[in-house]
Amino acid sequence: MGASFDAPETNKAFRDKFDFPYDLLSDGDGAMSRAYGVTDAESEKSPRKSILIAPDGTIAAAYDAVVPAEHPDQVLNDLKGLS
Repeated sequence: MGASFDAPETNKAFRDKFDFPYDLLSDGDGAMSRAYGVTDAESEKSPRKSILIAPDGTIAAAYDAVVPAEHPDQVLNDLKGLS
């Protein structure tokens, strides 16, 4: 899943435009992003960062610098390590 501060309809349009095979969550008030340490209280928009959440809800990996073309392979490799 992905998440941004955008409204659900904006996220849906973005997902549909780029044909993402996953949903984009709306974190309009930034509460989820702050809870996982992705952003701080002063941020007005969601930064391009990723976190990999383990099945037990803990953060298994954090990615502060995301290169979109390379990031899927990076996450998939890290997912293999969770099994």
